[in-house]
Amino acid sequence: MRIALLSRWNATCGVSMHAEMITREFLNMGLDVKVFAPYIESADKWWHHKVIREDEDFVIRCYNELNPNSMEGGGVEEENILSEDFDALLVESYTSIPYEDVERLVTNLRNQGIASYVIIHEGSRDEIKYSTLDVFNKVIVFDERYMEMLRGCSGRYIVIPYPCHPVVEGNRGFMEDDTLRFFSFGRQPEREYIDFIDALNELRKKYELTYRIVRSNGLLSFNENWIIQEQYRIGDTMEVYSYLHASDIHLLPKGDTNKVVVSSTLCQCIGSLTPIVAPDTRHFETLPDDKPILLYRNKDDLLEKLELIIEDEEVRRTLKENSKRYVEMNRVDRVAGNILDLLREETKEIEIV
Repeated sequence: MRIALLSRWNATCGVSMHAEMITREFLNMGLDVKVFAPYIESADKWWHHKVIREDEDFVIRCYNELNPNSMEGGGVEEENILSEDFDALLVESYTSIPYEDVERLVTNLRNQGIASYVIIHEGSRDEIKYSTLDVFNKVIVFDERYMEMLRGCSGRYIVIPYPCHPVVEGNRGFMEDDTLRFFSFGRQPEREYIDFIDALNELRKKYELTYRIVRSNGLLSFNENWIIQEQYRIGDTMEVYSYLHASDIHLLPKGDTNKVVVSSTLCQCIGSLTPIVAPDTRHFETLPDDKPILLYRNKDDLLEKLELIIEDEEVRRTLKENSKRYVEMNRVDRVAGNILDLLREETKEIEIV
């Protein structure tokens, strides 16, 4: 089967990561894949998009994203897509995609007998600017919250979760060199790190510790000698894992939001089995009761959760086992297989009324 994707690619965002994880599995299955990606100059206008590696031979950059200031402009060079040979198009839909041009493209493909499917990354109905989702053969959402968000919209829906990178366990013993090693990476706003800095300042009264922060775009203003910062765009998941396996605890910064959202960082990192601590935001509200990470409500709760991980080996063991189960349920090869089944029209349809 020949599959095409229209998506961000090789970039520091959850849309790109989803497309890359699924595509790698398709390629492992022996499928022919083409990726239609945005021009870097337009995508880089969005703060959370930064390209981290060179494109592969199967990537064709042929559309411009909407302008983040006006939400106008953008466009798809349709002839570059229609000239390619494929059986189905998978659209990774997100806030800055040129909706009108994508809808026109999908309609033209349907007239040629080529099916199109859409994966919803938008976190609210207002962000989605297609005139109808019926233009797609099927709409893929990550969990039931998206189903509820889109209730009343026409379209045929199915839940397929955001995939997790497989388990790759490190060999570092917890605090094996008598120093607690904390780690964060990404390009979140500085305010999302403040709870972590305050809590670690308290922990320093009891433990020797360091906090390594890898930033893909600009260092934070913190300059304590126990905070080690570097400006570097981590290239791939296995490189992320090398940092995680050299750490004792992964501090995952996430801000509050009213939108429906999942944490692509969690899905990328949980398979490292390094304990994760994160704020109790909407990014994590669909995690199972046997949570694979520890969530905190405020600074005091954060300090308690950190001390719990540090002092209780059984808590660390339970988090590891819960993480393994979570990854197994949402393993990328399983998710990619479900999407492929859908593209082959073998998956049961779900209707929203």
